[in-house]
Amino acid sequence: LLDLPGIIEGAKDGKGRGRQVIAVARTCSLILIVLDVLKPLQHKRIIEKELEGFGIRLNKTYPNIAYRKKDKGGINLTSTCTQSHLDLDTVRAILAEYRIPNADITLRCDATADDLIDVIEGNRSYIPCIYVLNKIDQISIQELDILANIPHCVPISAHHKWNFDELLEKVWDYLKLVRIYTKPKGQLPDYEAPVILSTDRHSIEDLCNALHKAIMKEFKHALVYGTSVKYNPQKVGKDHELNDEDVVQIAKKLQLQGFQGTFREGGKIEIEDFLWLSDNDLLAEDTPHDFIGASQIGETLRFLTEKSQEYKMLSTKVPYSL
Repeated sequence: LLDLPGIIEGAKDGKGRGRQVIAVARTCSLILIVLDVLKPLQHKRIIEKELEGFGIRLNKTYPNIAYRKKDKGGINLTSTCTQSHLDLDTVRAILAEYRIPNADITLRCDATADDLIDVIEGNRSYIPCIYVLNKIDQISIQELDILANIPHCVPISAHHKWNFDELLEKVWDYLKLVRIYTKPKGQLPDYEAPVILSTDRHSIEDLCNALHKAIMKEFKHALVYGTSVKYNPQKVGKDHELNDEDVVQIAKKLQLQGFQGTFREGGKIEIEDFLWLSDNDLLAEDTPHDFIGASQIGETLRFLTEKSQEYKMLSTKVPYSL
């Protein structure tokens, strides 16, 4: 969260160190422009002009235009919808300014000349923006009702701390984030420290990578509680997409490595198919399907080594519990 100095007219050209200030804004996920509610349009136009002059596009999406340079063949223009601003002559004139004699252009939206220039330049930043109108305590209720209908605007009063809740909700919506709560096995979910993911990348695999990159190597499945599943809990794979405030419990493949004896030397015993019971149960040698590991894992491993030939436990999948 950065509080940038105010910019003046001509900042995009370097006035008042404006280029350094605006350069920081290019890397932001969301821009809040704080305006005086008594003269918002005048300041809004100046700030928008400076930001757009530096390559920042506020509350816009990348134009659906395909552009590819080629070595020969001239200008080839293809359109999949009706164009009200661009034609072949206009496109040729724009490309001539950039000294591009050969290119393929595909317009999949009703694009303008500025959209085509942005695609050719390739260095534009498309950032969501919220206009925060401060000092609403100095205007009437009728004026406030008009301002409340302006898109991308939130009226507040910093002095009286009015309407901060709506501003916070709007910031969350514009950032497009989701909260995912983790649940350790046998414990309650941790609602104090959620994992924050973007709505563009909010699958189980993205959650595991956000926690630790080594988790996916041992990932088995996940149990999900929330609105993204049909019933709670539901076992899902790594490609399942999560919703906001879902609760996730991750199950990993546990492995015993380097076990020697009647098992293959250096082999692995996968624990995923074991029947897990309480480690407080007693070890019953007479009934192999009932035995359970003692309080120390070393005693259980020694028992498995001694009884492996008797119970024919030579395969990698061991149908006994530890």
